[in-house]
Amino acid sequence: MAQPLAFEIELDQPYEAAVEAVTAALKTEGFGILTTIDVKATLKQKLNEDFRPYVILGACNPPLAHRALSAEARIGVLLPCNVTVEATDANGSLVRLGDPHVLLQVGGLDQNPAVREIADDARARLQRAARSLTQG
Repeated sequence: MAQPLAFEIELDQPYEAAVEAVTAALKTEGFGILTTIDVKATLKQKLNEDFRPYVILGACNPPLAHRALSAEARIGVLLPCNVTVEATDANGSLVRLGDPHVLLQVGGLDQNPAVREIADDARARLQRAARSLTQG
C-alpha cells in the first residue's frame, strides 16, 4: 500500500473559518503563506466551470527553506509546502498538508542526510499544526 501523500484532517468548520484556522496553525509553526490559489475562482475564470470552494496555500518556513536549498538546490521544485483546504458537503472542511518525507522520495532527494534532517523538522512542524486544528 502506498504511503499517503499528505496528512488529512476533517474539520467541523465552514470553509472560510478553516482557511483562517489553517493559516494561524501554520504561523504558529513558523510558516507564512506565500501563495494562495483559489481553485474555484480560477476554474470559473479560465474554464467557466463550477467547482467547490478549494484553496491551495503555499506555506514557507524561511529558515527551513534556506537550509533545504543550501543542502540541495533541486529541492526548489518542491517548494513551498502545499496545503489544501476544501469545503465538504456537510458544511465542514477537509485539510491536506503535504508530507515532506513522501515528497522528497521524488528524484531520490531523501537520500541526502541533510535534506532528511530538514524534512524531519518540517514534518514535525506540519504534524503539530495538523494536531492543533483538531484540538482547538
